[in-house]
Amino acid sequence: MSLKAILFDAADTLFRVRGSVGAAYATAAARHGVTVAAADIEGRFRSAFGRMPPLAFPGAPAAELPQLEYAWWKQVVTAVFAGTRVDGFDAFFADLFEYFARGDSWELFADTEPALAALRERGLRLAIVSNFDGRLTRICASLGIAGYFETIVMSGRIGAAKPDAGIFTVALQRLGVSASEAAHVGDSPREDVDGARSAGLTPILVARDTPASGANVVSDLREIQAF
Repeated sequence: MSLKAILFDAADTLFRVRGSVGAAYATAAARHGVTVAAADIEGRFRSAFGRMPPLAFPGAPAAELPQLEYAWWKQVVTAVFAGTRVDGFDAFFADLFEYFARGDSWELFADTEPALAALRERGLRLAIVSNFDGRLTRICASLGIAGYFETIVMSGRIGAAKPDAGIFTVALQRLGVSASEAAHVGDSPREDVDGARSAGLTPILVARDTPASGANVVSDLREIQAF
């Protein structure tokens, strides 16, 4: 295939939470006088997150999007701590929300920077397409990878979330390339693979820890060089 652009998912593709979500939540709770088990909170988080609607607000005025994102995540955390009394919950949530905006709360995968540098060296145009909120630009800057990407497309800011083809279309329009000239790399078979395919892009599944096979499956981002 002749590619001009590579789009990337962000969390769990380029970087991951340092430690675990459960541990981060438990540590933040402890700062506010609440003791919870990280493993229990991890399970509650996955359940609450999975029940949420897409992190996207079609038709909402741009000025309202940051607050809508904040409220979306507050709903998640409220569900996680249902049945657990947290005095001063608003302050606790603000603390937690800010924690996940910091680069040191995340860690790059070892293959991320070498892969991005090699792809840029080839002249490929790179972008991020993520079901994330506005904190993503700050995270990428803090992790030192923002400069590799021409655009960062976040579902919370453009009104469509993967697997909706619309979020991929926004990225393609910003890059000025057609779907047939682009591939999308991500860790989710539904959001990234099915979503990219529905938008006409070549999907590439990154499966670092889970065995997977197929023509477009990689276990290391540096393997994208073969495409």
